[in-house]
Formats: sequence, structure tokens, C-alpha cells
Amino acid sequence: MKPPDLSVIDDAGVHTWTGTTEPLKVAAGHAKLRFASVDLSKAHDRATLFTEIDTALKLPEHFGHNWDAFADVLEDRDWLGRHGIAIALTHAAAYRRDHPTEWTTLEDILGEAVEFWKERHAAFWVFVS
Repeated sequence: MKPPDLSVIDDAGVHTWTGTTEPLKVAAGHAKLRFASVDLSKAHDRATLFTEIDTALKLPEHFGHNWDAFADVLEDRDWLGRHGIAIALTHAAAYRRDHPTEWTTLEDILGEAVEFWKERHAAFWVFVS
């Protein structure tokens, strides 16, 4: 699968992805974006979900491992970086199936972050596989 042009901020969003994350990493590099891959295969509950996200995204120390704190930290310019980020959420199917309400909350927060950064002309891409 070929990734979209990650420099086109208006196309940023939460997208389905199939295949390896390497093309996403390359595309992020071309667009001068940070790239992070979050392996959700070890996420079996909300606590482990936040641990995997925190570790992979290198969230600020003040991240409180709850939904409100997650939403807040995603709007932190210091964390985001100068140009933006592309995030790959890999092995997401089991978590999505086993925790549908939490998955919906996660997608809503990520979607809100996409829109927040679009308004500020920064890229925030999420790819779910």
C-alpha cells in the first residue's frame, strides 16, 4: 500500500493502513514529520494501552494516563514538534474488538487532535493496522 503525501495537511486524519509501517516512516521523513509506531499487541486493558502509547510516542512526563490527560498532551506543541507527526497504531484489531467503547474514545481523541492541528497548520496523521 502506498501512503498519501503526508505534507498535505488537509488530508491528515485517522486512516486504515495495511502492510508494513516502513512506507509510512519514509513518507513521514520526506514530509519532515516525526514518526512513531505504537504496537498494540500488548495492550489488553486501558492501563496497558496508555503504557504502550506513552512509551512509543514519548509523551511528556506529566501525562496522567487517562483520557483527559491524553487529549491535553496531544495538543502540546513542544511534544508535537515543529512540523507534526505520523503515528502508526499496529496490531489494533484485538484491542478494537475487545474494547469497543475505549477504542471509540481513542479514535475520537485522535480525530480531535487531527482537527486541532489542522487549524494550526501542522500535520497529525494516524494510521491504524
